[in-house]
Amino acid sequence: MIGISKLYCGAVEPGDVLRYHRESGMLPSHMLQFSKDKKPVVVWNMSRRCNLHCIHCYSSSQDRLYPDELTTEEAKAMIEDLAAFGAPVLLFSGGEPVMRPDLPELAQFAVSRGMRAVISTNGTLITEEKAKIFREIGLSYVGVSLDGMEATHDRFRGVAGAFAAAMKGIRICREMGIKVGVRFTINRYNVADVPAIFDLLETENIPRCCFYHLVYSGRGSKLVEEDLSHAETRALLDLIMDRTRDLFSRGIPKEVLTVDNHADGPYVYLRLLKEDPKRAAEVQELLKMNEGNSSGHGIGCISWDGEVHPDQFWRGISFGNVRKRPFSEIWTDMTHPLLAKLKDKRPHLKGRCATCRWLDVCGGNFRARAEAVTGDVWSPDPACYLTDGEIAAEQ
Repeated sequence: MIGISKLYCGAVEPGDVLRYHRESGMLPSHMLQFSKDKKPVVVWNMSRRCNLHCIHCYSSSQDRLYPDELTTEEAKAMIEDLAAFGAPVLLFSGGEPVMRPDLPELAQFAVSRGMRAVISTNGTLITEEKAKIFREIGLSYVGVSLDGMEATHDRFRGVAGAFAAAMKGIRICREMGIKVGVRFTINRYNVADVPAIFDLLETENIPRCCFYHLVYSGRGSKLVEEDLSHAETRALLDLIMDRTRDLFSRGIPKEVLTVDNHADGPYVYLRLLKEDPKRAAEVQELLKMNEGNSSGHGIGCISWDGEVHPDQFWRGISFGNVRKRPFSEIWTDMTHPLLAKLKDKRPHLKGRCATCRWLDVCGGNFRARAEAVTGDVWSPDPACYLTDGEIAAEQ
């Protein structure tokens, strides 16, 4: 995650992070990316079933029952282990997690064990009754996927009325006092809607928005040709920075982040170097704390059937299954060759990544995207839009 509001607009300073000694168990949620211990934030795809038919779904979900989901008791054993291991956040995802009846029970269990529980949802099934339960549980955050305004979103989601239902869910969460935000996956079909999403944040009083770069996984693997070009991505980042700063300048600060392309960090830094060198130096410190892509290290994924993956997009690789061994054992077992290499990618990266001066702040970007396009886990991420001059060692 690259916090545009944190970095570009100064919502977080290096000293803010250092006050908490950079321990993940002590840091507030909005600073977790700067932790030094990198205890993994865990995405749990608790169910594969979904009531929508999104064209970019990384889990290729359908509205049907899937066999072999972890039971409630198996899930509690998994959560108990995660909490003891020190994982600070459990993100309940899917499919559509609200379709699973034991979501409230399991979210409450995670909170009772000291974890922060968040939900990633399409928002269409959130009712006042469910939101009241979420509030009583003490959910830290509800992220609702919107992939554009009404016509665009409904086309992406494959169901007429999906936008209106998602907006109703957002409003219910907001009225119940639950922190709620928007998750927007960027591609050529919807990039023109980004300015309208910023307008929506303001008019609907939505405090947070995450703009996700496209990762070629699941049904999203068919959209490789619909990803933005490098020039289009650069223009988008400039737009996001401009609109975020505009909100801050008018006294309407929002938490705005970009996700899944760590070239965004150096790009923000290079722009600030021209505009505000003092702030640029502070941002460089924060980027080094962040360390860039953390798949298999600071973020992990557990599927509905218990398989452990490097992240939620890299489903073709499993390090083990929590039904057979606890996550804490799987995650620290360096006998798995890929898992060991993901803890320290530097010696294994190829091409322009291997000599990039931003490697310490980018982490080699997304290995799943490199593999999807080239077949080689260690090839450069094709979505890196930094020029050869921008990545070359300083003279």
